[in-house]
Amino acid sequence: MDNISGHSGSALPSAYLASTTSSFTDFLRVQAPDLLPSARSMPGAGGAGPDIPHGTTIVASTFSGGVLIAGDRRATSGNLIASRDLEKIFVTDDYSSVGIAGTAGIAIELVRLYIVELAHYEKIEGVSLSLDGKTNKLANMVKGNLDAAMAGLAVLPLFVGYDVEARDPKRAGRIISFDVTGGRYEENAGYHAIGSGSLFAKSSLKKLHDPDADADAAVRAAVEALYDAADDDTATGGPDLVRRIYPNVVTITAEHGAVAVPEEQTSAVAEAVVQERTERARR
Repeated sequence: MDNISGHSGSALPSAYLASTTSSFTDFLRVQAPDLLPSARSMPGAGGAGPDIPHGTTIVASTFSGGVLIAGDRRATSGNLIASRDLEKIFVTDDYSSVGIAGTAGIAIELVRLYIVELAHYEKIEGVSLSLDGKTNKLANMVKGNLDAAMAGLAVLPLFVGYDVEARDPKRAGRIISFDVTGGRYEENAGYHAIGSGSLFAKSSLKKLHDPDADADAAVRAAVEALYDAADDDTATGGPDLVRRIYPNVVTITAEHGAVAVPEEQTSAVAEAVVQERTERARR
């Protein structure tokens, strides 16, 4: 966002110094619409090609006092592996995180713009958006990509956040999913998954999810769910012990906010899951 087309030098137009809107997306739509993800991603007349990388799979679950989101690292282009170590989980502010599935390049641009959107609102208004406000903004951004989605370049985020205004701090973790039209859905079961491996991941979480578990147990369940997804879905990457590629996980609690789980912890959990499955298969 540093280089705005059509403007050079140190002097900025007056619009850049005014606070007429708390929405950075609306500002960008007026001042530099070509930098919006929806404008930069419009396909040609032939539609989306098969070689555009797509990312899968994302899981989320609540636990006692918080919520987490985790993702595998694989991106695919048709039947080929486009990337083995793509990061699909982003901390978007102090108490929220977003995972992405769908067209990887557009999804990453959308989330980066969303991060700026949240920071811009807080600087202009002096307060952070409420959790519902955050998800409504994300829903509008997804809706803005509808034309590209209908041409085959769909982007589907999964949002998790800790609601600092919740009455019960132990149940303050929330999970919100979206459809390509900008539909916003609260996932009240305490777990959810998106992406090509979501069917298998959700089936796994249905058995493993415990709303009263601590963060460590929730991380283990998420890694197990991603392993189960990778076992049946070719587009989902399992733990790669040779290349040392492990799932990305972010936990959100009142005490620590949104923090990425260190790789040494995710690697230990992933290796334990693989070891346990290996021993089970040999029995």
